[in-house]
Amino acid sequence: MAARFPALHAPQRWEWGGIDAQFTTELPPDELVTNIHLVGFSEGRVVLCRDVRGHWFLPGGTREAAESIDSCLARELREEAGARLTGPPTWIGHHLAVSDGPAPYRPWQPHPVKAWLWGWAEVLVDSAPTNPADGEQVLEVRLTTPEEARHLLAHHRDPWWPELIALAAESRAAG
Repeated sequence: MAARFPALHAPQRWEWGGIDAQFTTELPPDELVTNIHLVGFSEGRVVLCRDVRGHWFLPGGTREAAESIDSCLARELREEAGARLTGPPTWIGHHLAVSDGPAPYRPWQPHPVKAWLWGWAEVLVDSAPTNPADGEQVLEVRLTTPEEARHLLAHHRDPWWPELIALAAESRAAG
């Protein structure tokens, strides 16, 4: 799989967070998961969000203290995409992340090792994003073809996002 998705599987340095990360299709232990993101499919189209800076991204975010993975996913979908799950998520992998910061991003998070969980699911966009004051301010939610999603995310700061969309689409097609 690494040969088909080399950018996704390459060692990463996320300077914005002082993090070294490595993607794997294995699932992490629940207690390491600090961030959850989803490739949402609605009638075969990918749900993308655009923020006030004009950046396109997949819905998801940081897990709150004592929040389950499922609750975090449902909350983040509503906040950023105005969407809800219509089927169970399929987890396709995670980035094992090691921070060189002196403390965790939030006090309840594991440190220095944590995991960013990635998956896909069928969703329904049935409202506007709730845009809480402490979250990303979403200006637009767009349903795109997987090809258009890869194109829009090709300009993301992390060059592996288009490969993540392709992996999610393959996983979905495989059933």
